[in-house]
Amino acid sequence: MLVKTFASAVQGVNAQTITIEVNAGGNVAAGKQFYYLVGLPDNAVKEGFQRIEAAIKNIGYKMPRMKLVVNMAPADIRKEGSAYDLPIAVGILAATKQIPHEELDQYVIMGELALDGQLRPIKGALPIAIEARKNGYKGLIVPKQNAREAAIVNNLDVYGIDNLNDAIQFFEGNSTLKRTEVDTREIFRDEQGYYSVDFSDVKGQENIKRALEISAAGGHNVILIGPPGAGKTMLAKRLPGILPPLSLHEALEVTKIHSVCGLLGANASLVSSRPFRSPHHTVSDVALVGGGSNPNPGEISLAHNGVLFLDELPEFKRSVLEVMRQPMEERKVTISRAKISVDYPASFMLVASMNPCPCGYYNHPEKDCVCGPGIVKKYLNKISGPLLDRIDLHVEVTPVSYDELSSTEYTSEPSATIRERVNKAREIQHDRFKDFSDIYCNAQMTSRMVKEMCQLNKAGTTLLKTAMTKLQLSARAYDRILKVARTAADLSGSEEIKIEFLAEAIQYRSLDREGWAG
Repeated sequence: MLVKTFASAVQGVNAQTITIEVNAGGNVAAGKQFYYLVGLPDNAVKEGFQRIEAAIKNIGYKMPRMKLVVNMAPADIRKEGSAYDLPIAVGILAATKQIPHEELDQYVIMGELALDGQLRPIKGALPIAIEARKNGYKGLIVPKQNAREAAIVNNLDVYGIDNLNDAIQFFEGNSTLKRTEVDTREIFRDEQGYYSVDFSDVKGQENIKRALEISAAGGHNVILIGPPGAGKTMLAKRLPGILPPLSLHEALEVTKIHSVCGLLGANASLVSSRPFRSPHHTVSDVALVGGGSNPNPGEISLAHNGVLFLDELPEFKRSVLEVMRQPMEERKVTISRAKISVDYPASFMLVASMNPCPCGYYNHPEKDCVCGPGIVKKYLNKISGPLLDRIDLHVEVTPVSYDELSSTEYTSEPSATIRERVNKAREIQHDRFKDFSDIYCNAQMTSRMVKEMCQLNKAGTTLLKTAMTKLQLSARAYDRILKVARTAADLSGSEEIKIEFLAEAIQYRSLDREGWAG
């Protein structure tokens, strides 16, 4: 008997429906195997027959001793992972007439089986649910740990089950399973904007807070340069708290990526806070941008719609940093293989930190630098010019004095207050870019848009010309200065880019200053 069940394969951050055809019957020649699995399965799928056989027997059903052919179509797509155990097991039971098969074509089924028939969670439940609804299936059956994640998708009946027997009882009509229902908007509203750290904890550093406020308001990349203990990492970790809250669409994008990587955790649903990713400096280029023999998203995609923080930037391998250049411009990364090409979104804010020299005390107001001649220049040269050009703000972080640290009278602005100003600036930008589908903030403006929307008066033109000549800035740095000046004007509610906004933007090109590194 031929029976079809339906599963799904995750490619990139999207899914594609897989039809599992199970044909039971026919004679088996002496010395030949009983079971055949075709359709380009990987080893994890092939090993599923051992798990499936043990699970079926351990819940009191029979594994057929007849010729059994399982085909996974379309056959030109590689099937990976153990999540096909459940649909294959259900197909085998239906093909051997141990359970009804009439409703199998209405559901997508996914799950990894343990030997006792229990189910283990899978990766990519959200994109699988989106694809199931798109293709008109009535429902989705997944392990209970993935049910809330999949139930984010409306107009789809999602059932979370604990074991193979639950699936059998469901298709036999004896089940008391209830649909998993999630109020996506309520969850999004209740959990949105919670951060464990706040700018009110930071004493002093007002100029750095101002730079990070501009960075958040315009979506600009920023690098913090300062001695050890000056507060670079502490300030960077508080940046997501002043970014505008995720929209529901952005939250779904972030959740899909984390779902594909299996990072949501059991019974999780929607990612409602902007991600903050901080990979160690020993990270490989594949781990950072994504890829591998079986392509997976990298750290820059996991930071999509959030912040990617690279601490001690010169300690990262140069090849790792260079592969970021194109994704930073295009806001996506394309992983190409001989038989497949997948796109991962990568619209992130880059925040980097570094010491000014190997000993860490170059330009320190109190401690002397012990690095030899040319060492500082050599240290900074670990970061390429093209990468620095893509960073809008270069900010020098100075140590906080004892008086500021110990003061009980000093109160710092909380993140919520700063975020209000950032939100107002983003609203101005939203109106400015309402006719552009893929532009959301000043940092994303094209050169043509910069020319139209960042016009300077005569005094501003003269100042910028002087800065470009003296600092020998590139054309890309020219655009960056204008974008940052535009953001500073937006924060002040000014339509005109005044000379003070332009001067502030120019001062954030510290590493371009002649003689900065000796």
